[in-house]
Amino acid sequence: MGFQVGDKVVYPSQGVTVVESIAEEVLAGMTVECYHLRLLATESKVLVPVQNVERVGLRPLCGPQEVSDSLIRLKANEIDEKGDWKDRYRANLERLKTGELGEVVDVLLCLADVASRKTLSFRERKMFDQAQQILAFEVAEVEQREIDDVTHQIGEILTAHMGTERAEE
Repeated sequence: MGFQVGDKVVYPSQGVTVVESIAEEVLAGMTVECYHLRLLATESKVLVPVQNVERVGLRPLCGPQEVSDSLIRLKANEIDEKGDWKDRYRANLERLKTGELGEVVDVLLCLADVASRKTLSFRERKMFDQAQQILAFEVAEVEQREIDDVTHQIGEILTAHMGTERAEE
């Protein structure tokens, strides 16, 4: 799977990036071809060796149907995740690491369910915000919408799930 300069791709657990350049770099004494990526959410730079794309989990943006299905699932608020906070946190962390949009939605649904019953811990709140940002940026890119509009839409959906607690600050 090869990407070109200008392609928007998803870096797992970080979100949508843009391929700014493809260049040879010296890493650990070896010259390797690398993607130079910029995270859209934070403007941070990431360097990924081309040979490690699959191991890292770098993937193209989802198609419009998958984005639509993910938003429908988010609205449906179907969650079956229970358990103690440690197991829940570990499972959600693994979900985010996959970088798959459906898994990010699962994290949001799980944490919105918890937030409907009690205040999220600092770590869970941080994870919730990260998952919301990852989803919002991919939806905005795929649907070619403004990030603020998508963030607002997702925030309203999550606020409805959580009752009176606000999903966005």
